[in-house]
Amino acid sequence: MAFWWPLVVIAFAFAICKFLLMLIPSNVPSIDVDASDVLDDGNHTKENSFIYIPSRRQTDKVQCYEPATMKYLGYFPALKPDEVKERVAQARKAQKVWAKSSFKQRRQFLRILLKYIIEHQQLICEISSRDTGKTMVDASLGEIMTTCEKITWLLSEGEKWLKPEYRSSGRSMLHKTAKVEFHPLGVIGAIVSWNYPFHNIFNPMLAAVFSGNSIVIKVSEHASWSGCFYLRIIQAALAAVGAPENLVEVITGFAETGEALVSSVDKIIFVGSPGVGKLIMRSAADTLIPVTLELGGKDAFIVCEDVDVPHVAQIAVRGVLQSSGQNCAGAERFYVHKDIYSSFVAEVVKIVKSVTAGPPLAGKYDMGAICMQEHSEKLQSLVNDAVDNGAEIIGRGSVGNIGEGAVDQYFPPTVIVNVNHTMKLMQEEAFGPIMPIMKFSTDEEAVKLANDSRYGLGCAVFSGSQRRAKEIASQLHCGVAAINDFASTYMCQSLPFGGVKDSGFGRFAGIEGLRACCLVKSVVEDRWWPLIKTKIPKPIQYPISENGFEFQESLVVALYGLNVWDRLRALVDVLKTLSEPNTAKNNKRTD
Repeated sequence: MAFWWPLVVIAFAFAICKFLLMLIPSNVPSIDVDASDVLDDGNHTKENSFIYIPSRRQTDKVQCYEPATMKYLGYFPALKPDEVKERVAQARKAQKVWAKSSFKQRRQFLRILLKYIIEHQQLICEISSRDTGKTMVDASLGEIMTTCEKITWLLSEGEKWLKPEYRSSGRSMLHKTAKVEFHPLGVIGAIVSWNYPFHNIFNPMLAAVFSGNSIVIKVSEHASWSGCFYLRIIQAALAAVGAPENLVEVITGFAETGEALVSSVDKIIFVGSPGVGKLIMRSAADTLIPVTLELGGKDAFIVCEDVDVPHVAQIAVRGVLQSSGQNCAGAERFYVHKDIYSSFVAEVVKIVKSVTAGPPLAGKYDMGAICMQEHSEKLQSLVNDAVDNGAEIIGRGSVGNIGEGAVDQYFPPTVIVNVNHTMKLMQEEAFGPIMPIMKFSTDEEAVKLANDSRYGLGCAVFSGSQRRAKEIASQLHCGVAAINDFASTYMCQSLPFGGVKDSGFGRFAGIEGLRACCLVKSVVEDRWWPLIKTKIPKPIQYPISENGFEFQESLVVALYGLNVWDRLRALVDVLKTLSEPNTAKNNKRTD
């Protein structure tokens, strides 16, 4: 005890000092971001007060509207390929300057962003809500908290994981040091989806900029209005730390805009559908750039019989309704043990019937609108197919007071039973507030059902036995898993995020995602330079000696032999060969 006591005291003192340092306010400047043109004061002008009816024909403009009310928000240009390449060229020029920036400067950039986000949560959430239809609570959970968590992780650990990492040099290279260096790739391209417009921009941007890259982000045509405002925040923070202009760009447009971006950058990150992801891969093959694909999922939510049913039912409903049914890594398939199936379904129905959907900024609604036009029709088609094949709707939420022009933007949360895997609802990604619930009898059956999907993004497993839940989760073929929780893995920003199968490949977030923005370079150098230098042994110098191969043979045994005595004998042979005169082979041909 006498030996350990001083160490305990020192460790405790260190922890106290670190805590006290955290209490000292950082010298972080504030930034001003003009939001006058995005604030909704209720006094709509003629230009933005009418109900918008989207055209099926793409034009040179990206038209924006509020999904919850269908009120017009304005438009942004659909950039042509030449315009995209010009933006990338400007970003490339800025990156060459930023690559020389210090981690101190990069951390200050993050702190300025964090300060602004914390002080302007309502503004950020309202803009996300207006552009995508989600509630303020859902925006806070999916936009604010996840982004703040990523920033704080980068502040705490980002530099550590981008510094050179020393590795073992092996037996034959003991006189060398071996390390991995992480250099910026150049210009990162990102094509992101609409469901989390704030976080989907900040997520790739933070990793790219902190690792010394520039980034050009094509936002979804369904969330361009919010994306262009969020760019102002980034630009103001970059200007505050003296970063070059055009380091971060947000571009708007349709398919040809995205295609031009893929062909111009040094790496592409894509968040979207499997079909478009495959097109991205084909395009990226022309320039052989690395690709990260996050293509959605159909996560399994497994509930064993030994759980607290009301507690897990609440998590289940939250899992499927998060962001107004606009789930990212959302729970879409529910497997419940037969012994608690009836009680679990009854509890879920009770919760769902209490849920009301409506314009998120017009009242205290539990759920907002569906972002994309005509998506409600797809959801209803999936439900109809299930019902036609024997499924039963046993509970639905309600829809509040909505405008006549926005009726099609709402889909009430729906609970369906008697489903099976022959139904489209259990195979296709719904991306909506539908809860299909199946029963299982054994853990093996639950695993088989959960793995019977072309997607493999995430899963959630609930059991009163944590060991049992972990055992089930370990057998599921997916990229992320939550034990007795849902989607908690994404809030641990030290962890990589991504899936397998039709959910894509590659990872963002965590160490893996940060380093994926880097050129990974292996470096070897002399350990004791210039005292010890690499010198080619005489037997294998040109012209090669007659005993050159015998020397190599003995050297291999000396270094890698399994028996210590064999290695010692081989070492003697090596030393003996080195001491012999170098007799070159006579390779000349005689006629």
